[in-house]
Amino acid sequence: MPIYEYRCEGCGHELEVMQKFSDAALVDCPACGKAALKKRVSAAGFQLKGSGWYATDSK
Repeated sequence: MPIYEYRCEGCGHELEVMQKFSDAALVDCPACGKAALKKRVSAAGFQLKGSGWYATDSK
């Protein structure tokens, strides 16, 4: 499941939530209670493991 970042436009509170792709986006801020949460765009993190092209083909 991906981790989504949210930021409240009302109070500035930031949080990360693990959600399914099919889950609805959060709206209510847990800090101030306003319906002002917006999803933030962030870079996806990944790690390459094992032997493969990145270890052998870049030479």
